[in-house]
Amino acid sequence: MKKNTMSLVLASALLSMSVAQASEFSGAWVGAKVGTDRSSITNSDTKTANTYGFEVGYNWDMNRFLLGVDGFADFNQKATHIIPAGNYGTDVYGIDAKLGLPSGNWLPYAKLGYGSARATGGVVNGTYSGAHLGLGVEYKFAPQWSVAGEYTSGSGKNNGQKITNNNLTLGINYYFDKPYIAPVVAAPVAAPAPVAAPAPVVAKAVVPVYKTIFSDKPVTIEGANFDTNSAKLKPAADKKLNEVVDFAVKNKDSGLSVVGYTDSRGSAKLNQKLSENRAASVKAFLVKHGVASARITTKGEGAAHPVGDNKTVAGRLQNRRVEIDSVVKEAKKVRVAE
Repeated sequence: MKKNTMSLVLASALLSMSVAQASEFSGAWVGAKVGTDRSSITNSDTKTANTYGFEVGYNWDMNRFLLGVDGFADFNQKATHIIPAGNYGTDVYGIDAKLGLPSGNWLPYAKLGYGSARATGGVVNGTYSGAHLGLGVEYKFAPQWSVAGEYTSGSGKNNGQKITNNNLTLGINYYFDKPYIAPVVAAPVAAPAPVAAPAPVVAKAVVPVYKTIFSDKPVTIEGANFDTNSAKLKPAADKKLNEVVDFAVKNKDSGLSVVGYTDSRGSAKLNQKLSENRAASVKAFLVKHGVASARITTKGEGAAHPVGDNKTVAGRLQNRRVEIDSVVKEAKKVRVAE
């Protein structure tokens, strides 16, 4: 009953996650896990024992899904079964192929492979080889760390006997490739226009007169972050956007131009819509925090004007961005002669 219930739960999680671009989970990783094992052998009952294990693998970014391969070692502890099995456990080694459907920091996945179980204990001997499969959900809680809940089932035969192991585990994984985070670079400030030297003093009395000149002062603020394939702002973007709000409050005559971008993956139509939605999300944040809607214009540029290499994870992270620009008139009073 537990096996069927957990299978349904994990299968539902796989189906409910939306398909998204892979990026957070690509690269090499290692992991450790602990949990429970339900084991049985031919003509024996099913018993529960503790289990622990280790994994090492590599995942490849395949645009809208993820392919991986991992080797595993599970150490299922001994449990006492009814005669004729007696007291036994298993050490299982194998390799699985992995198919995942990433959605932001979540990765639901399925596994299929091959395992070899070596019986441990005084009653059962030999090595039992056969199919190994599993379902799991992984969550990235830090740039290089994730947790994973997983259900696996493996069975093998030897001399007419069949051993079955059904494992439910919780694990932690470490990724060697740290995601690249593009630094925030302030745009250069235009130099003020040169001011003509005062007219030379003449014999007649000089009455000082002041006039006001204006110069454009562009301000560019980058760094609004989004989940992959999503227009929902990450909490990390709040600090940078609050700086934009402060700027807008201090410069009430300024207008703001918000432009959204994507990386090159996906169709041009979907990328255009996604870039427009990202710009709209930023505008909604600014309006919610007191900036008048009429001061803000938005547009999406899709995958146009990349600032990074779309063939790499780091480059794609740079290209998924929103740029906010404002031009204000900076007034300066300059003394001149009448």
